[in-house]
Amino acid sequence: MGKDIEAGGHSDYALKDYQDPPPAPLVDAEELGKWSFYRALIAEFVATLLFLYITVLTVIGYKSQTDTIKNGGDVCGGVGILGIAWAFGGMIFILVYCTAGISGGHINPAVTFGLFLARKVSLVRAVMYMVAQCLGAICGVGLVKAFQKSYYDKYGGGANELSAGYSEGTGLAAEIIGTFVLVYTVFSATDPKRNARDSHVPVLAPLPIGFAVFMVHLATIPITGTGINPARSLGAAVIYNNNKAWADQWIFWVGPFIGAAIAAFYHQYILRAAAVKALGSHRSSASHM
Repeated sequence: MGKDIEAGGHSDYALKDYQDPPPAPLVDAEELGKWSFYRALIAEFVATLLFLYITVLTVIGYKSQTDTIKNGGDVCGGVGILGIAWAFGGMIFILVYCTAGISGGHINPAVTFGLFLARKVSLVRAVMYMVAQCLGAICGVGLVKAFQKSYYDKYGGGANELSAGYSEGTGLAAEIIGTFVLVYTVFSATDPKRNARDSHVPVLAPLPIGFAVFMVHLATIPITGTGINPARSLGAAVIYNNNKAWADQWIFWVGPFIGAAIAAFYHQYILRAAAVKALGSHRSSASHM
């Protein structure tokens, strides 16, 4: 069992069996000259493309299989909501596992935003990641439409829209809470303190993240179709280009960004007590002067 001592002071710090990485620079222009940075952007682009391709195909396939009017489908057939949730959660598990060592495996602007607020990534990296993720999402959904255009247009293109019977406030709250669950899980699964205490955690980190996506989809598919990822919502809206999808688009940006910000604050300043430790360190330094 690793030591779990975090109090301020140099003597206490020496007892810790882990070390938090230093905060990322707010603006790190030097990254623009590194190949590793562009390799990470490519990884985020490709991962988000694959994520949207598989998941949107799953959604459209399910709607096609259960369409009793057009093709006599079985209303109880197909993968069901459970299968759609598994598709989203399973792909996140796979893609985070594959890309974590290259880009960190964000695959979601809300995750990137939360990590930026926690000073885990620089502003330059955060902005470029979001651009790569959005472009990847658009291309991924574009591939779905190219391969199955008739089904794509008929069954909604996998676009996120607020379901009938729910208010915009309800949809926004669902997106905020759902994204909070996801980003909170990301912070917890990648916490260096936990990695030090449990050596198996780095290997299993993608599992709780994927499982969080799965659980949130089960809860919010009936409300918003589950966004919790602005790139996913934008990619589907751009290719489907439907008025309803565009009218509701703000929910799938504002909600996830608010949820990510709350999760970052909760993990960094409540659970990890970053502000208290910083104050303790300042007082300790002052006492030695």
